[in-house]
Formats: sequence, structure tokens, C-alpha cells
Amino acid sequence: MHLLTLENLVALLTLTGMEIVLGIDNIVFLAILTGRLEETKRARARLIGLSLALGLRIALLLTIQWIMGLTEPLFAVLKHDVTGRDVILLLGGLFLVAKATHEIHERVEGAGVHAPPATGRSAFAATIVQIALIDLVFSLDSVITAVGMAKEIAVMIAAVIIAVVIMMLFAGAVSTFVERHPTIKMLALAFLMLIGVMLVAEGAGKHIERGYVYFAMAFSLGVEMLNIKTGAHKAAAKT
Repeated sequence: MHLLTLENLVALLTLTGMEIVLGIDNIVFLAILTGRLEETKRARARLIGLSLALGLRIALLLTIQWIMGLTEPLFAVLKHDVTGRDVILLLGGLFLVAKATHEIHERVEGAGVHAPPATGRSAFAATIVQIALIDLVFSLDSVITAVGMAKEIAVMIAAVIIAVVIMMLFAGAVSTFVERHPTIKMLALAFLMLIGVMLVAEGAGKHIERGYVYFAMAFSLGVEMLNIKTGAHKAAAKT
């Protein structure tokens, strides 16, 4: 019963909110990847992807000693002590930048050409593998944040479960909205590249305050939402 304290309740609420914020980039990534699949398989892929994220985060929380070991220096480069966490963030960031660049290139160079949805088990499996890889990066960042904000493992696991369940509830709506509006999809890809650059910078020892990044993303999204609303009003006026 010692878990039912005011301190743990505050930690749970704060950590849940933080996990949801940190999960935004995960949902955007899911929306981009699953958008290439057949429509009938997208919901299943999102469910599997978020379930992987939940499983990874709980597994990492249960191996806190190993997680903390990732913050120990492995070697030094230009006077910067490189840790296991740095290596994972660097590789994950490079993967995000490469993936976002590839997707943007296809949409710009292939403007007007609508690629058919990816079909078959191999396409579905490839999507799940990519989701799992980036889930590892996002989960690592999320778990390290959790360890720093709460003392009880049960509180951390509860916060992660609540956050992922909320992400599952809204992932479909976010993915549908992204697919319906091409400009939002391009903006989402720009967000992914921004997050990738941020992860690379952190992996190289240059910390970037996430608040600034999320503010820039929210501001850009707000402007684009106004553009969409204005366009809808103009279309309605013409009819």
C-alpha cells in the first residue's frame, strides 16, 4: 500500500503526460509507415507497432541496471565520452533522417504519381521491422525519462501503459487525418527529419531542449490547420 501516496500519484500524472508528449513522434512515424500498406492492414500494423512499443518500454524498465549502464562512457571522440545511449540515439536519428528524406523525395519527385499500396506478407513484415527498430529508440528515450522522474518501477510501468493505451485510441484518427491531407503528411515528414536531427545531435553530445522542438512543431501545425480551415471556407463559399 505504500505505493498509494501523494508523491507517487503526482509522479504518475506527470510521467503519463510526459510519456504522451514523447509518444507524439512515435504516432507520426506509425502514420507515415502504415500509410504505405493496404487500408485493411493499417489498423493491425498500428496495433502491433504500439504493442511493440509497450512491450519494449516495460522490458527496459525491468532492466534498469542495464539502462543505467548505457549512460557509462564506452569511448571518447573529440573529447566527448560516447555512451551506449549515444550510439543508439545516433543510429536511430540517422535512420529517421534517411527515412524522412526518402519519403519526401518520393512525394516531390513523384508528384502526381500515386504509388499503389504495398501488398503481401513481406511488405507488412518490413513495415513491422521498421516500426520495431524505431520503437527501440523512442522507448529508450522514454524509459530514461521515466527513470529520472519516478522512484517506483510500478509507477513507471503504470504511466507507460496509460500513455500507450491513449496513443492506441488516437493513432487511427491521427493516421487518417495525415493520409487525408497531403500538406499535413509533408509537414509530418519534416517533423520526423527534425526529430532525427535532434537525436543525432544528442547522440553527438549536443543537447537540444525538447520544449523548443515541440513548440516549433506545434506552431507549424497550428499555421497549417489555419490554412486547411481557410481553404475549406473558400471551397464552401464557391459552392
